[in-house]
Amino acid sequence: MAAPSHPAPPPVPSSAAGAPVVSAPVGGVPAPMAAPSHAAPTPVPSSAAGAPVVSAPVAGVPAPMAAPPHAAPPPEPPSPPGTPGSGAPAPLAAPELHGPAASTQPPGTSAHLPSAAAAVPLAAPEAQTAPASTQPPGGIPSAPGAPVSTPWQNYDPWAPAPLQQTGAVVEGKDKQRRVKRGLVGGAVALALAAGGVGGVVGAYVERNVGAVELPQAGKEPAGRAPGSVAAIAARALPSVVTLHVTGSDDSGTGTGVVLDDQGHILTNNHVVEPAAGSKGGISVTFNSGDTAKASVVGRDSGYDLAVVKVSDVRGLKPMALGNSDNVQVGDPVVAIGAPFDLAGTVTSGIISAKERPITAGGDSSDGSDVSYVDALQTDAPINPGNSGGPLLDSRARVIGINSAIRSADSTSDDSGQAGSIGLGFAIPVNQAKRVAEELINTGRATHPVIGVTLDMDYTGDGARVGTKASGGGPAVSAHGPGEKAGLKAGDVITDVDGQRVHSGEELIVKTRAHRPGDRLRLTVWRDGREKKISLVLGSADGD
Repeated sequence: MAAPSHPAPPPVPSSAAGAPVVSAPVGGVPAPMAAPSHAAPTPVPSSAAGAPVVSAPVAGVPAPMAAPPHAAPPPEPPSPPGTPGSGAPAPLAAPELHGPAASTQPPGTSAHLPSAAAAVPLAAPEAQTAPASTQPPGGIPSAPGAPVSTPWQNYDPWAPAPLQQTGAVVEGKDKQRRVKRGLVGGAVALALAAGGVGGVVGAYVERNVGAVELPQAGKEPAGRAPGSVAAIAARALPSVVTLHVTGSDDSGTGTGVVLDDQGHILTNNHVVEPAAGSKGGISVTFNSGDTAKASVVGRDSGYDLAVVKVSDVRGLKPMALGNSDNVQVGDPVVAIGAPFDLAGTVTSGIISAKERPITAGGDSSDGSDVSYVDALQTDAPINPGNSGGPLLDSRARVIGINSAIRSADSTSDDSGQAGSIGLGFAIPVNQAKRVAEELINTGRATHPVIGVTLDMDYTGDGARVGTKASGGGPAVSAHGPGEKAGLKAGDVITDVDGQRVHSGEELIVKTRAHRPGDRLRLTVWRDGREKKISLVLGSADGD
């Protein structure tokens, strides 16, 4: 039935902002029923700013005039789905007007409040008109119980996302959350990747960008110019060996030169002397590091030369021999040896002098170990352990056998531990070659002699022939080379082959520099007169 015609009571204001306005029932008069609907109608949004809001009509109640465009209130949020106590759907509350209430709620029903997340619509401004019409556009009233359909029902730009009946967030909201989670996860992954890349870049920058890198020459060919120290050493080192000698009372280290592929090695006598006894031994170490035992073939203390031999050794590389007569003062030279057992040590220098008469040894009481050498002098560093090693020319050929040094403590050989001061002496290779050949072929070396006994205590200039021999016999040997040449006791020899002689040692040195059978031209002072004598050297067996 339609509501009575007496005036409707004024609407009850909402108790809190945002709560829907519900009309209070009149005492004793039931509130008029709203038009039935299969679902709560969605408030109709305005299609454009200022469009009127039209409510669906109630059966038997004339539709009120719409609110002016300028006073159109924002649309109401939809009520969540639910069923009222009487079984009828809850009607929408009409905007607050100065007239009859737009709708009433039957007794016993409860209003379904909007969700806390829903937006709160504003009440329409007061208007001096009848309640808003619920008639749909076009002026055609809806039949009682028919659902209200409006063209704006599917989209409301001011309304929050609709809720499902289960209360779960609709798919659009869930997708947004998943997208957010994906974005957060992607951001974390991107941050981790950026951190890793940054760490790598930072480490590279720290190690390379800020590091000091000094300039350096590039790789060069291994070969060296012929005549350079490096080229000489490369050619000679395979032919140089190190000798370790042990004896019953002494031991030592020296150097040797490979003479042939049969295993003959040339060195100094004072190097192998400790092994001369039955309890001695010699170990040879080659440049390759291989070692072999060696035995003494022959030695001579007067020349300070010896030859040893290794057996059953293949691949030996003999050293090329030069000619010491071709050497000039100032020529560059290279010395190789094992100073203080440092095998393969290479030093270089020049020829400082030629035909430098030196004596070495003399440790024995009878002086039988004294060697007399017409030596090549060099400033190439030579130290203990270099003895027996080669002195090489610019073509890596042997021109001398390093034998002695003059050190600061006045030691003339390398039997001690004194170091080099640039005064080294080598046996000329021409003399060494002859002695080595004799030692290899016969086991003994021959010494050239003039057949006289010298007065070694004479302090004047020259070498004086003594008055008596050591055994009490004549100073000039009968039928010897000196007697045949006309030498007499007391003669002072001052020159040999045009070279001045200042002492008896120097005369021996000059004599030893020749072979037996060589002819010498001597200048002799006798009774205050100079005399020229030609002498053919004799031969004597060495020790």
